[in-house]
Amino acid sequence: MNKFHRFMSVAAVAGAALLAGCAGLRTVDTSVATQGTWPAGVSPGTYAFDSLPSQERYPQRDQAMENAAAQALAAAGFRPAADGSKPSVIVQFGVRAAHYEQIPWEGDFWFTGPGRRYGLAGWAPYGSYDAWGPFRLSQSWGPYLNEVALLIRDAGTGKTLYETQVSYNSNARRSDRLIAAMFDASMKEFPRTNDKPHEVRVPLQMEPPAKAASAPSA
Repeated sequence: MNKFHRFMSVAAVAGAALLAGCAGLRTVDTSVATQGTWPAGVSPGTYAFDSLPSQERYPQRDQAMENAAAQALAAAGFRPAADGSKPSVIVQFGVRAAHYEQIPWEGDFWFTGPGRRYGLAGWAPYGSYDAWGPFRLSQSWGPYLNEVALLIRDAGTGKTLYETQVSYNSNARRSDRLIAAMFDASMKEFPRTNDKPHEVRVPLQMEPPAKAASAPSA
């Protein structure tokens, strides 16, 4: 076998291994923290999203994020309120990603972890979740820190009933599929709470979720 044929054989094996690795990426290990007190004995009811003006400036992106959040809410038993009807709860959501620049002089001499913050993109409708804060994952750091959050309030009183925050580190920019998986993780333990960041594994879907259908009118 000449050098060219050996090279092509090695390349074919490497390509097959890469495809197998990509095909095996079916789950996401996220870091989740939840707080709140969901009323005992109360089943999830109808909801409506409360989007901020800054989110509504980008309607296509806002709709994609709503679709992802709606899928997670549906899995927990919630359903969209019918047009013109009053929902049981109001839901706010946030999505953001932080990109870190790897510094050539970075190393254990100074600290462990990512390089300096390079920039932020996305929204955070309530609170400020610092990328250096309590949601640091135990896995190896990638240059992108992705975060999502959901806040569920009683529609009548405005009382916060459930708050969930999720983070995930990756080596690639965020995608709608990843954000959908993170929202799924945010509601996977509902109505239980655990304010200490902990790992929640969820499947990564092949396609991003579609828009949820509203509940039928009473």
